Amino acid sequence: MKAILQRVTESHVTVESKVIGKTGFGILVLLGVSKEDNESDADFLIQKTVQLRMFDDPQGKMNLSALDVKADILVVSQFTIYGDCRKGRRPSFDQAADPQTAEHLYEYYVKGLREQGLKVETGQFRAMMQVSLVNDGPVTFILDTN
Repeated sequence: MKAILQRVTESHVTVESKVIGKTGFGILVLLGVSKEDNESDADFLIQKTVQLRMFDDPQGKMNLSALDVKADILVVSQFTIYGDCRKGRRPSFDQAADPQTAEHLYEYYVKGLREQGLKVETGQFRAMMQVSLVNDGPVTFILDTN
């Protein structure tokens, strides 16, 4: 699994002109699932997402986690993270999980984040979405379970 974490002051996701997920200060997660992934990969990402020290302490150092600051989290599925662009001009998505596996692990990841006691909003799996954010910092990290 791959997750792109962006520290945000706000974010929201829209489907068919309707906002379906919205957060304030926290993290926007773009989540991709490969055909090699399983629940243990999701468990690793859940813990890394909530425990990664990506928020500033009073001295301006990144010493605080999402749990420490009670961050909001918006999770958006994004299979294109597994697009392989090495050959030709059209990305290959051979490494992306099939939709059923990807949706199961996406929902598993979201459920795991919610169990940490944080506010978690989502996009809509397999929908055409518009994602808006204000990246704070900017701070962006890529997590990969491989």
